[in-house]
Formats: sequence, C-alpha cells, structure tokens
Amino acid sequence: MATFTLPKNSTIGTGKTYKAEAGATNVRSFKIYRWDPDTGENPRMDTYEIDLDKCGPMVLDALIKIKNEVDTTLTFRRSCREGICGSCSMNIDGLNTLACLKPIEDVHGEVRINPLPHMPVVKDLVPDLGQIYAQLTSIQPWLKADTAPPPDSERLQSKEERAKLDGLWECILCFCCTTSCPSYWWNGDRYLGPAVLLQAYRWIADSRDEYTGERLDQLQDPFRLYRCHTIMNCARTCPKGLNPAEAIGHIKTLLVERDR
Repeated sequence: MATFTLPKNSTIGTGKTYKAEAGATNVRSFKIYRWDPDTGENPRMDTYEIDLDKCGPMVLDALIKIKNEVDTTLTFRRSCREGICGSCSMNIDGLNTLACLKPIEDVHGEVRINPLPHMPVVKDLVPDLGQIYAQLTSIQPWLKADTAPPPDSERLQSKEERAKLDGLWECILCFCCTTSCPSYWWNGDRYLGPAVLLQAYRWIADSRDEYTGERLDQLQDPFRLYRCHTIMNCARTCPKGLNPAEAIGHIKTLLVERDR
C-alpha cells in the first residue's frame, strides 16, 4: 500500500480567539487562515468575533475592521473595494470570490476565510501569483498589428465586431477561476489555466488584432490549452459572471477548423 508523508507545515492548527467587545449582540465569528513564514510555525486558524452592528456589510469590511481594530498583523490584499481591481480574491465559505463583493449575510454560520487554493502562500491571505502572471505575459495580452493605424482616427470596429468581446474584456484577473480549476492544480506548470486562456481568446476574437494565426500556434500544445476538461469550476466561481470554459471551447474550435 502506498504511503504519503505530508510536509511538516501542512497541518493547520487552532489559533487564537479574539472575543467581541462586551455588550455586543449581533456577533459573527470569522475563522481566518494565518501563516507567517518568518516564525517557522505551522499555519493556524484564528477566530475573530465581530460585532456586525459596527461593521460594514461585506467580508472585506470585516477584514479591514479586524486589521484596524483587533489584530494589526493580519495580512491581505485589497484596493478598490468595488469589484474592479481583483486584489481581494480569496476563498470564502469554500468558494473563490472577491471579499469586497461577498456579503457577510450570505454566509451561514461562521465565516471561514482562506487564501486562494493551491498557490504558494506569501503570508496569511496573500498568495504568490508570480507563476500565473508569467503565464499571462507569455500570451502577449495586448493588441498586435503590423498595419499602421489611420493617421486621423483610432482603429475602428463594427458593433458586431465589438460585441464579440463581451464576456471577455470584463475579466479583472482576480484568478478565482484558475485557482479553482483541478486541471490547473495538477498541471499548473504547463497548463495556462482559465483566466489566461480567456485573455488569449479576448485578443484572438478582436477584429483589430492581426496575429490570430501566431496566437493559435502558440496555444496548440497538449498542455497549454488541452488540459481543460470542461469541469466548469471556473464559470461557477467567477465573481464577474464570466465563462472562461466557453472561451477555451472557442479556441479549440478555431484550431480544429483551421487544421481541417
């Protein structure tokens, strides 16, 4: 029988509990993943009891309140608080989403918060996204054209051409989809993942781009594209309601049609 030995730091322990202030009546518990690489200690789940009568409605509001008023050592990313920047992506109540868009009232019972899964953790709720950004750079996510633009106007599109970009340009690169994809968990070193492939199709579908052939050539690989097995976790978890699996399907269709 095969035996497996887990790394020493893989066991998550029970951490500290921070009680709500006396007299609080509308209290919710937030269990938050904590890990500091400088201490050498195992990860733990700290519990924070928060008075919701003195807190905003979103999970990010609670995190900011904890950071400002309870435990200044808590580390997480955030910026716009409007679901635009993608900085506060994390796993909340078992689903990858944006903390700024997740209402506390939508979570039943204690609110469990973890970093995005299957990514190296920098500290607490901050994942290391260096590999994904390198993969994003590899598909050259910008307009490429050899033809000079009109001297007195921008590169024009018809309404129909512009409509083909709907459901693609809205991606904010929060990577909730990529880190929820089992295929990426297994082959993240070679499979580009749903977020990057959606970005790739965004430029393939753009009528102004003149490098469609080269972009398709780059993706025609057993791992970069074809590790997608249409599990659909990406569409389920996307906080912007996008469907990366559909975009991946369009790329596969274009490759098949081109190679007939």
